[in-house]
Amino acid sequence: MSDSKISPLAYVGPGVVLGADVTIGPGAVILGPCTIGDNVWIGPGAQIGAPPEMTDQPQNAAWTGDLTHAGVRIGAGAVIREGAVIHQGSYRETTVGAGSWILNRAYLAHDVLLGAGTTVSAGVSIGGHCVIGDRVNIGMNASVHQRRFIGAGSMIGMGTPVARDVPPHSKAFGVPARVRGVNTVGMSRQGIPAAEIDSLVAAYASGDLLLAELDLAQFSTGLAADLAQWVGRDDRNVMTATLR
Repeated sequence: MSDSKISPLAYVGPGVVLGADVTIGPGAVILGPCTIGDNVWIGPGAQIGAPPEMTDQPQNAAWTGDLTHAGVRIGAGAVIREGAVIHQGSYRETTVGAGSWILNRAYLAHDVLLGAGTTVSAGVSIGGHCVIGDRVNIGMNASVHQRRFIGAGSMIGMGTPVARDVPPHSKAFGVPARVRGVNTVGMSRQGIPAAEIDSLVAAYASGDLLLAELDLAQFSTGLAADLAQWVGRDDRNVMTATLR
């Protein structure tokens, strides 16, 4: 807890482990089990560690030391803004990746796995068991259905209802939501070579959103890992594409 700045009006309960240089604002409630990495900033009124909203799970009083559930883990350098809500995992830690930003009034339900460097904008709701890749940007007031997957490097438009899986490095928006293109700007900023970007654009344009025909060996290590995370998933329920 070296050099941490914790408001006396915050509540940090039993089973909460704090890294160095953690900031916790007034009115924040952190319930265990919860592990918070170094240099994490948690804003006023954030609520972290309430039990899963599941009828078959006990609604325990963690403030009494009853640490029933699987926990929450906040990676180093993450920012959790005011009024955000993150629930305990039921069978795995609900996880916020290092360097991610969870903006005001955002909600992460039980068992969500959020990758590193991802932005969850104001008012976003992410249902239980979802997996969100690294460097994803989810626009304001979007909603993500339970058990959905959003691939690394993707962008989700404001207000989008995500009811199906989103392939990596794509752009999805609209009602109903559709894959509308490839996040080429984000890929370029990440330093991905133009030839690799063009190859992914061509694959999606051909209708191969599952990347069943794509040779991952042609890609550099980081992009290959992003695509392999998608290709290796079982029971993908990919959303429809309307590519421009």
